[in-house]
Amino acid sequence: MSERAGAAASGLRSAATRKDVAFSAARASESAGTAAGIEGRGPLRLAFARLRHDRVAIASAAVIVTLVVVALAAPLIAHLVGHDPDTQYRDTGLTPAGLPVGPSRHFLLGTDNLGRDVLVRIAYGTRVSLIVGVLSTVLAVALGVVIGVTAGYFRGATDTVLARFMDVVLSFPFLLFAIALVSVAGPSLIVSILVIAFFSWAAVGRIVRGQTLSIREREYVAAARSLGASDLRIMFVDVLPNLVAPVIVYTTLLIPTAIVFEATLSFLGMGVVPPTPTWGNMLSDSLQYYQVAWWFVLFPGLALLITTLAFNLLGDSVRDALG
Repeated sequence: MSERAGAAASGLRSAATRKDVAFSAARASESAGTAAGIEGRGPLRLAFARLRHDRVAIASAAVIVTLVVVALAAPLIAHLVGHDPDTQYRDTGLTPAGLPVGPSRHFLLGTDNLGRDVLVRIAYGTRVSLIVGVLSTVLAVALGVVIGVTAGYFRGATDTVLARFMDVVLSFPFLLFAIALVSVAGPSLIVSILVIAFFSWAAVGRIVRGQTLSIREREYVAAARSLGASDLRIMFVDVLPNLVAPVIVYTTLLIPTAIVFEATLSFLGMGVVPPTPTWGNMLSDSLQYYQVAWWFVLFPGLALLITTLAFNLLGDSVRDALG
């Protein structure tokens, strides 16, 4: 009887041990799978996951999306309110004294000094600001990445020449040289984009050069070189993918700077040629009327402020998420 009881107890202990081992193995497998899932997520996916929980980033992105929609829907807005951006409504858009009309049912944001609808002109000005900001940034980033990677990867005389050239470009006072270049080439949308891109690429190139100098010393680059990979292949396969994060961060911060540059040139009469509406030339036209037509100054200024603030806050959030 005692032998049967001992055998039964031994069987129960063995069964319990097997259950514990199976449970531990299952927990270990689950932990390994979770760790593998976390490690399998790239830095961009992790950054995107962080941004989804960042209220400032979401709000900034919502503002930027709204601006894009306004820019695309500018003709629709003009059709709905029944006003064109360049038409002068002197009979209804100006007072008997010839002053701008304030916000009303017919002109939701008032009129300017020529009786034009401020709302419609701001909508069309959004197009110009985003086009100049995005295109000049794309050109600046592309040129800066090419020159920065070339300088940082090859080093030596190539790095010395290109680095000094970037220093020279960065030493130019933007406003003075921009006015000089625009005076020679003539003010236009294309000239504004090219001038802003020329004075912006060097900052991108310096950042990319510094990152490339660090990346080229890593083991996987040395391994690729020892296997006979060409310099061009190493730059495209091993260097450029590791520059994505800093380039994205700097791009989001460069767009609002380009928008402000465009507004500055237009404000000084060196940007987009009137009557094409831009926030800069609207602010320039409002200088003589700010005491009697506050809306003429306020709304274009708010548009510029909100746009630059949204891009800057989004850039800060992206930098924190990738950092």
